Amino acid sequence: MIRALASQTKPQTAAQTRPSHAEHRLHCAAALLLFGLATFVQSAHAADAACTPHAGPDGRPAVGLVLSGGGARGYAHLGVLKVLEENRIPIDCIAATSMGSVVGGLYASGMTAQEMETRLAQVNLADIAFDVVERADLPQSQREDEQLYANSLALGFSGSGFRLPAGLVQGNRLQALLQDWTAAIPGNASFNQLPIPFRAIATDLQTGQKVVLENGSLPQAIRASIALPGLFAPTEVDGRTLVDGGLVSNLPIETAHDMGAQVVIAVDIGSPLRPLDALASPADVMQQMIGILIHQNVARQREQLDANDVLIEPSLGPLSFTDFANAPQAIAAGEAAARAALPKLQHLALSPEQYAAWRTAHMTPVATPVRITRIEVKSHGAVPEKRIVEALHVHPGDVYDPKALDKDMLALTTAGGFESVTQQLVTEGDQNTLVVDARDKPWGPNFLLFGLGLSASSSDEGGFRLHVGYRRPWLTSSGLEGLVDATVGSDMLSFHGELRQPLSDSFGYYVAPYVEFERSYANVFQDDPYIKLTQYQQQTERAGLDFGLPLANLGDFRVGVAYAHGFASPQYNGQYYDENGNLQLEYPDIYGREFTARARLVIDQLDDPLFARKGYYFELRAERTLFAQPQNTFTELYGKALVAASYGRQSVNASIEAGKDFQNTNPVNPFGFTLGGFQHLSAYAADQLAGNSMLYGQVTYMNQLTTFTASPFHALYAGLSLEAGNVWDGDIQYGGGPLKRSVTFFTSVTSSFGPIYLGVAFAPGGRNNFYIQLGHTY
Repeated sequence: MIRALASQTKPQTAAQTRPSHAEHRLHCAAALLLFGLATFVQSAHAADAACTPHAGPDGRPAVGLVLSGGGARGYAHLGVLKVLEENRIPIDCIAATSMGSVVGGLYASGMTAQEMETRLAQVNLADIAFDVVERADLPQSQREDEQLYANSLALGFSGSGFRLPAGLVQGNRLQALLQDWTAAIPGNASFNQLPIPFRAIATDLQTGQKVVLENGSLPQAIRASIALPGLFAPTEVDGRTLVDGGLVSNLPIETAHDMGAQVVIAVDIGSPLRPLDALASPADVMQQMIGILIHQNVARQREQLDANDVLIEPSLGPLSFTDFANAPQAIAAGEAAARAALPKLQHLALSPEQYAAWRTAHMTPVATPVRITRIEVKSHGAVPEKRIVEALHVHPGDVYDPKALDKDMLALTTAGGFESVTQQLVTEGDQNTLVVDARDKPWGPNFLLFGLGLSASSSDEGGFRLHVGYRRPWLTSSGLEGLVDATVGSDMLSFHGELRQPLSDSFGYYVAPYVEFERSYANVFQDDPYIKLTQYQQQTERAGLDFGLPLANLGDFRVGVAYAHGFASPQYNGQYYDENGNLQLEYPDIYGREFTARARLVIDQLDDPLFARKGYYFELRAERTLFAQPQNTFTELYGKALVAASYGRQSVNASIEAGKDFQNTNPVNPFGFTLGGFQHLSAYAADQLAGNSMLYGQVTYMNQLTTFTASPFHALYAGLSLEAGNVWDGDIQYGGGPLKRSVTFFTSVTSSFGPIYLGVAFAPGGRNNFYIQLGHTY
């Protein structure tokens, strides 16, 4: 404005240099106006500033800490914080992104660097970050799905088409951990009121805008900031869908300045771009593109640094985004980089007395017992809020216990019906409201599961099996669920359809009507030498009704009745003349039907259905005919027990199983029990031995040679199996005759699409079998 006025005034002579009275009044008014504007702006900035020094000498600059994202490389932030604490350098505010938000948010809540390092060392952050749940904690239905389907990855579909989850990881375990560690901070807090003012940076997935999170739930803000697209599912905050802030501001220096920081300490732990010859797949190219975007916004943020600011870049070498196992290496790199920067930081140090006062003022708030005055449940989906309330072990009037509540949250998410279930305590006056937010899987409500089994060996033709499963939870508000499992393969065609209706919310009783169809093949071998004589095609149709009871997370018990019809016909046949000279078929057709009572008990606490390294498994089945003539009455019993233990990378598992038909042969399954094939007397062909009695046992030793991080392959094993067993038929006494033996040497890789095996098996008499296999089903 002054510049505009001056341009309208004529040049003055020396005699005219003294301003007139009117001009003087105008200049004074302009000066007062500018002074007022400056005072207003300064006051407004001071009102908004969150970064102000609270201890130390007058005039101490406000120090802002900026922590970048970088996954497991973020452990380096801990090393930097340890050096800052050792040298009594205070932090007055923190702005952080992604993994920097995890470290920065916990530090802002009042934790010391040492306390944070101790807590993180006591947990497996990789398992927590990637939502790894112990298999023994899953419902039995999910454990059974793992036996057929690759990691139970569900493809969802609805009237609008097919969809996949928005992220491979939902982040429920990480948010629960953060909720526990920051329990003293209300769910509706202003981050300015934290021991150290804090900002978490996220990206609006719809608009691409930077979102600065400065209030609400601290764990939720951190969770939103780390939601790397494609890996972690987005988080909804105040109606906005948020993902990792690294896409827009991986080193949020500008945000620290906006908070009022006068000196910025910026720690950049971003991963370097990879050389072109290291980009070996489309996924590598996609990751490189994201890396380019991050590097570009970091470069723009670095331009915000001035002469008083300090940039710390830990030398992390090839340490990867997911390399949580090398946390000590990353912490050491952060310490080394911070010590190298100390000459630029020492002027910020406080005296021991001043720092002690600053530390006391910035300690974690003492968590006093808080009683819940009411519970508010928000259900975003088909599950009624009443069902969620019934699953909680807390009531109004109880003391708020975040750790116990988070167990309830994780139990609800692992049950499979929700994408996420979170809790937070919102305090308003004397009201402490527990808010539970449950979100169903948005890629549903119908889900498809897939599994593939391939097998080839030197003793038979080999084959394939493709498994497809359909799941439709919550068909009704009472919890009715639909399940379909189908297999199409070279040796099998099967279908199982079931409706499962809960009868009790407290105990989990359910009733399950079902129908089954199976068409498979059974080989008939000559005993010695082993020659394949013919092959039967057998077909079974069954319908039944079961009453079931889940045994907590141990397993499941079912009892019911079923009607079945069976038919078996030889694929090729021979002829002979009987003693009367009549022409007979060597292998007749076989028909059978039955009405039976059936019971099955399963207890499954193994860590893996096939590569068991710890845990135990027990199964008992019984079936008996009802309303049958004596000549058609039969009782069939089967049992199996397995136990596994590990010692470091070494593991041993042992199992025994047995089965027998009493009175008569099962008319629907005339070939009874079988042995032969992979992990069932491996030196023999698949189902080479058949009879109405069976006994089998095995001991397997495995050595976990290595593990793979952030790869579709998980671990590499080498192992040895010792097996013994046999089957008996007709009048042969159960256990009569010698047991057949087999020794197997194998190597195997577990992967996201199933286990892969390569092995060779030997048996006495020169028998051997070489095999390669993918999947659980052969």
